[in-house]
Amino acid sequence: MIEQMNFLFVGVGGQGVLTASDIAAQVGVDLGLDAKKSEVHGFAQRGGVVESHIRWAKSVGSPTCEKGTVDILMAFELLESARWLEWLRPGGTIIVNRQQITPMSASVGDETYPPEEEILAALHTRAGRVIVVDALPLAERAGNTRTANTVMLATLSTLLDTNPAVWEQAILRRVPSKYADVNRTAFQLGREAVA
Repeated sequence: MIEQMNFLFVGVGGQGVLTASDIAAQVGVDLGLDAKKSEVHGFAQRGGVVESHIRWAKSVGSPTCEKGTVDILMAFELLESARWLEWLRPGGTIIVNRQQITPMSASVGDETYPPEEEILAALHTRAGRVIVVDALPLAERAGNTRTANTVMLATLSTLLDTNPAVWEQAILRRVPSKYADVNRTAFQLGREAVA
């Protein structure tokens, strides 16, 4: 049984990061733990950075993780995984979506988006485990690209000593009923991809 876990979900506005973090917090509650969540979404609607801290424990004080204490970093966009790396505890786990969303600084030519190999090499310098997920193509296979966040949650569910049904039920309670089937499919595809 999980006694304590710190998560940090990061990505770009429009990727469903906040919805996924709501679901992860709910799973903590459903497991009988105290769960707290804190989010910052600033310019999320304009493609800006989104972050959400989730903490599970028997008793949680602060909803925000401290740098160097995150057990699992969930990066919904490749470059964001590197930007938030210092928050991960040494030897922690990173689940990263391979999707690349070019930031404005690279779009206008001031910066360049680093090659995937460089980003992944940087992640391996701190993480004990890096799991790369092709969430967008799996979401497309499920029938809706907006379910990439469900694919990411499915990946997370495979790493924790929890019943997958708890995750699936939390997802289905959160999404509109007309999207239940596509989210069920995305969840199964995400779990199968890790297996």
